[in-house]
Amino acid sequence: MALVKNNLVVKDSWVKVDDEGDLPAGDILVSLTRWTEDRDALLARQGQVGISLKSDENPEQILQDLSFFQVIALEFPAFTDGRAYSYARLLRERHGYKDELRAVGNVLRDQVLLMHRCGFDAFEIKAPDEKALQIWLDAQKEMTTFYQPTGDGRKTVMSLRQRKRMARGAS
Repeated sequence: MALVKNNLVVKDSWVKVDDEGDLPAGDILVSLTRWTEDRDALLARQGQVGISLKSDENPEQILQDLSFFQVIALEFPAFTDGRAYSYARLLRERHGYKDELRAVGNVLRDQVLLMHRCGFDAFEIKAPDEKALQIWLDAQKEMTTFYQPTGDGRKTVMSLRQRKRMARGAS
């Protein structure tokens, strides 16, 4: 498994903790169940806390605690389940979440651009070898022009056209 951020493969420093185990030192990712049951203990320990939400766990359940999470991992259990797209947009655009949004599970090359447009900035991918990983990385560069505005901050075709018209008018 590889973690991709900013189109680079990076070391994942986050340890996934199950609901029953001891809490290790360092940065940990916990489930919604673990967060709900052990919130105070998680906040009192050394290290950062991230949360991993399954596709049927709406982030509205953690809105009051968003500032505690340095990572929110949203699950894609199947390519046909798009709830995480909506959750990502809501977290970024409506609730102002600024830290890492990680796509996990069935993260596919063909969907990475839309995931990025919805607000994901980290992707946990399964690549069997270096060639497959490079193909996946190249997918993020395939499209450079967008019509719809989203929370990812990329310029739309209309804003680029307007900028071009203004530049011509100024000369």
